[in-house]
Amino acid sequence: MPAAFVVVPEWQGSVSARAMSHADGAHAISGDLPSASTVLVDVPVEAGDSLGTGVHRYSALRRVGDRMRAAMQGLGRTPIAIGGDCGIALASVATAAAGDADSLAVLWLDAHPDLNSPDTSPSGAFNGMVLRAIAGDGAEGLALRDGERVAPSRLVLGGVRSLDEGEQAFIDEHGIAMVDVDRFREPAAIVEAILATGASRVYVHVDLDVLDPSAIAGLSYPLPFGADPDDLVALVRTVVADVPLAGASIAGFAPSSPEAALDDLPTILRLIGALASGAR
Repeated sequence: MPAAFVVVPEWQGSVSARAMSHADGAHAISGDLPSASTVLVDVPVEAGDSLGTGVHRYSALRRVGDRMRAAMQGLGRTPIAIGGDCGIALASVATAAAGDADSLAVLWLDAHPDLNSPDTSPSGAFNGMVLRAIAGDGAEGLALRDGERVAPSRLVLGGVRSLDEGEQAFIDEHGIAMVDVDRFREPAAIVEAILATGASRVYVHVDLDVLDPSAIAGLSYPLPFGADPDDLVALVRTVVADVPLAGASIAGFAPSSPEAALDDLPTILRLIGALASGAR
């Protein structure tokens, strides 16, 4: 299999009451991944400190990011990061972008745009800031540097249904492309939006809360009117078939119990399979 799975049971990027369940979700998914193609990143137990950055658990997030970068070097296959919370996408995008950031677009499939900064975030949770950090704006040591950061003009948002004021301002300022859930049945439109950025490669991030809560129970931030699993799987397969895949991540699985996780895993594994179909 040309994909390499990097499992990161990080929970420190979330401030949800179910934050620690994100680690359980990552472990639950890893049990169904091929062991020969899977790497487990050691996530510190401690919550970590903000260190005056405005980002909750900043110190732990820095450590996880450093460990992810090390784990993803030299894999020789397309890496797919498995979270954990959405913060895992930061180091994963940095790895995909390194050395050729100007050719990369990021397709962010999520109920939230995750475009807050430490100054605009109402919660201080990094999983609400990660895409802005990918664009190079955020706390020192988390915001990606030149050569890794992806310009806002090469971000494409899909399925967003909840925005904070600061996120909307950032989207308006930079003219970031957005695709509603009701257009997921038109995957060619999403491919067109990606190619319109001028990119020749794509990184695909899936936060499971892009799905409708009727389709998956293990969500820490469920929002109604989300995507249908069949539509989302077909969309991902079309995108990675038409645009070379540089990397991917899937995050946001927070099952209430091991038994409940079993009910959601078939849908999650279908999405992982769709992402892996684009691995080279």
